[in-house]
Amino acid sequence: MDAYINSPLLTDLYEFTMAYTYFKQNKHEDIAYFDMFVRTIPDQGGYLIFNGLNQLINQINNYKFEESDLEYLRSLNLFDEDFLKYLKEMKLKLDVWSIEEGTPVFANEPLVTVRGPLIQTQLVETLLLLCINYPTLVTTKARRIVESAKKRSIMEFGVRRAQGIDASVEGARAAYIAGCVGTSNTLAGLKYNIPTSGTMAHSFVQMHENEYQAFLEYVKIQPNNSVLLVDTYDTLNSGVPNAIKVAYDYLIPNGYRLKGIRLDSGDLAYLSKKARLLLDQNGLYDCKIIASNALDEDIIDDLLVQDARIDVFGVGENLITSRSQPVLGGVYKVVAYEKNDDIIPTIKLSENIEKITNPGFKKLIRFYDKDTHMAIADLICLADEVIPYDEYVLFDPISPWKKKTITNYYYKQLQKPIFVNGSLVYKIKDTEQTKQYCEEQMNTIWEEAKRLRNPHKYYVDLSQKLFDLKNELIQKNKKA
Repeated sequence: MDAYINSPLLTDLYEFTMAYTYFKQNKHEDIAYFDMFVRTIPDQGGYLIFNGLNQLINQINNYKFEESDLEYLRSLNLFDEDFLKYLKEMKLKLDVWSIEEGTPVFANEPLVTVRGPLIQTQLVETLLLLCINYPTLVTTKARRIVESAKKRSIMEFGVRRAQGIDASVEGARAAYIAGCVGTSNTLAGLKYNIPTSGTMAHSFVQMHENEYQAFLEYVKIQPNNSVLLVDTYDTLNSGVPNAIKVAYDYLIPNGYRLKGIRLDSGDLAYLSKKARLLLDQNGLYDCKIIASNALDEDIIDDLLVQDARIDVFGVGENLITSRSQPVLGGVYKVVAYEKNDDIIPTIKLSENIEKITNPGFKKLIRFYDKDTHMAIADLICLADEVIPYDEYVLFDPISPWKKKTITNYYYKQLQKPIFVNGSLVYKIKDTEQTKQYCEEQMNTIWEEAKRLRNPHKYYVDLSQKLFDLKNELIQKNKKA
């Protein structure tokens, strides 16, 4: 699984062709600033949950060109020996600022900012996007599913549907951080200490003389893991009655309880209500009903509207692949460079207004209400700006005449220093700490912004200084 995970060759070839050109121009040691951000939120959602920082840290810490890497680059006949020697001896001297994993974020905010020699900031582009895009996408998708379940448990069941081995493991971690209670992926359980869960498939039932015998043999061997799959033949006329019979024939007489039944097909709303009635009529009030079968946030929401009696949802392919929108369009754009100790802002223009970048070396501020501790708005401003603590005027950067004066707030700078001159200065959180942090941060976002459909648009504003700089550069570059 890890054969290529720390190779600097895991990048687009144009990173090397640009790097080589910078090298021959003697610009490779010039200092540049890049921002990674996302222009649009998947599924027309109201938020993203940032993830992937731990992977990025691992990549930067282990970034080194081996002789086999250089041999391959040499074989392309694109680069001279001076350049290959430079790569061999190169040590990353990057400054990196990043949002913390598990933080809700929004479109066009600088999530990761990288400063350093131009050749290095360019070469890490693809690795950075690989590290951030997929985990952020799946964490966001998983959180939408968790929100749709309205306090009911979500299990991640996607290992066999994931787009590769690494995706299955990192997707399970992302889902757990987002609020899932566990995973079916045992490798993810080992690597990240995530709770795992699993019982049987239909094949187990089919490989026994009858359904009752299959259930009985299973619970005899695993009485503490007694979740029975009841839809192999006939859920209500066979599966549930046989599960109840096994509970009274073996589990209860031996001091155990039937932990749950799983529905994996059919009308889940109807079957769950009928199954709940049968279980309760037989005194199995504590037996959980688990449902699976190509679920997503919309299906779960519909099931609960129909008063489905489901306690746990197992969600697989639609979560692990974010099937409804399987790509997060995170981008990495140069925003400034240094010249004679000055930071010179740059801007990318486009006929599409959403593709015009926010220039300069920036920071991201989040305002919170002092009384409720709920997030009020985010502010993108230049790094050297001083934000007052008593009163601030926010305005919509698209419609700047729309203004709001806020008071009684405190604020936090969301990006944290991760690397300074190539040295790690950030204390890495484990998966459980990140999960808890994510829950705390999501609780600061108003429910209206977390709606599945037509969410309230969270305010992400520019400071007046940044707004003026952006418009100045737009006018200047349009004349060029």
